[in-house]
Amino acid sequence: MNKQEKHNKCVGEEFPPPMLMYSRSSIIAASIRHAEHSRLGSTRNFKHSACLRRYDESIHNLLIHPDTKIICQGFTGKAGTFHAQEAIDYGTKMVGGVSPKKAGQMHLGLPVFGNVKEAMRELAIDASAIYVPPAIAADAILEAIENEVGLIVCVAEGIPEANQIKSIIHALRSQSKSRFLGPNCPGIINPLGCKIGIQPGHIFRPGSIGIVSRSGTLSYESAAQIMGVGLGQSLCIGIGGDPFPGTQHIDAIQVLLNDPHTEGIVFIGEIGGSMEEEAADFIYNFNNSRPNPKPIVGFIAGQTAPSGRRMGHAGALITGEKGAAQHKIAALLRAGVIMVDSPSKIGPEMRKASGNTDSWTAPI
Repeated sequence: MNKQEKHNKCVGEEFPPPMLMYSRSSIIAASIRHAEHSRLGSTRNFKHSACLRRYDESIHNLLIHPDTKIICQGFTGKAGTFHAQEAIDYGTKMVGGVSPKKAGQMHLGLPVFGNVKEAMRELAIDASAIYVPPAIAADAILEAIENEVGLIVCVAEGIPEANQIKSIIHALRSQSKSRFLGPNCPGIINPLGCKIGIQPGHIFRPGSIGIVSRSGTLSYESAAQIMGVGLGQSLCIGIGGDPFPGTQHIDAIQVLLNDPHTEGIVFIGEIGGSMEEEAADFIYNFNNSRPNPKPIVGFIAGQTAPSGRRMGHAGALITGEKGAAQHKIAALLRAGVIMVDSPSKIGPEMRKASGNTDSWTAPI
């Protein structure tokens, strides 16, 4: 029995082959049909099994490094031009971009392609940074998934939820090649020289502290706090504040706990949803059982927010008892996370917990 047959038989049912065997239009059409069935009250019951968690296999794609080859979708637009140049100046290995109307031209000294398929064929890229308007961002994300781009980062805020639910999330969960970070996120940065997103590069320096945050601003504050006590960062992952992110806390925590260059973690959450509680369970079961658990310092934003009122991010909403800061803090404390009541305490607490007395030297 081959690998696909084993996958199909593992829970006693036949499953369709991977998403990438279908066209993007058929994926969207199938997703819309599924959503329409759900709206009418007809639901499809899937068995929960590890065999179905294929998207999880892509989390290692978050481990970007100076040799990661990146393109920019929306390359010749104002935002794409600005952030691509910022990335190049930071040392990021930008190798080209996509802009259908300017295919065949050069921009910022790099080739412009008509679509992601052409860029992938010519450059064998590892990641894509997407800088397009929210109205067309879903299609750009799906194009990158269809062409098996390893890491897809989209900073756009305001992508219609219907597009996310019906197409992006459905497509991601149907494959294992692409990892999506965003939307509505600052991106991801390795201070050794790889920046995908809108982060201000000057507040990062190579070190051993990983950062995962729903808030872009608080990820920058955390980086500054870490630098303020003489430490640096190994990897900073901004997962974004939308209610349906492509990467969640638990994914980033798993990557950072397994990363040999990360010795401590800053965990920034906020009200709304249950991502922080799920990550707390993982930390309790995985980090605490290690011979040398990594210190984790956490902060939850929105502690004074009233129930039923959205605070900033689309996902920052408390509904009844669900999503309250107090529940998240309690779960993280039970998992052994050092919780602080102010971002200004992140640096000193991490310094104390990590036992560092000198700034960490990045591996050569």
